[in-house]
Amino acid sequence: MDQVLGQVLRNAVWERLDMLSDLANRADAQSLVSVARSELPRLAEGWRAMLQAHEPDERGDCPTCSTRWHKCKAPCSVWQVAHEHLVAGGLAPQQIAATQDHRRESRRVPGQSRGVSPAETTGRHALVNPRRAAIGGVHA
Repeated sequence: MDQVLGQVLRNAVWERLDMLSDLANRADAQSLVSVARSELPRLAEGWRAMLQAHEPDERGDCPTCSTRWHKCKAPCSVWQVAHEHLVAGGLAPQQIAATQDHRRESRRVPGQSRGVSPAETTGRHALVNPRRAAIGGVHA
């Protein structure tokens, strides 16, 4: 049951992000201003809450990404993705398409035939595209 609920939550978040992207690409100027005023503060607060959970501890480890047996030194993948998207300018166009393909794949209902992502098996965050990690991108 938890797996189904988790999938419903993930799908709702992906759909919301897709809707916001569609609005950004297609809405008229007045609608964009309205959406920006309501959504940008919410998105910024969401980033802040997530990043707060990944603040390094006194040893420089991310308490959220670290396990008892494997310590994850800061900056963890969540901070690296935040910097890439919020400061450094985000993904290149070919990587955006790969990320969108990954989203579509991850929206399948549990029980359907598909590969299991590292995030699902380890409990780590699904912000990092597994394809990027496999080719030397951001590591979880």
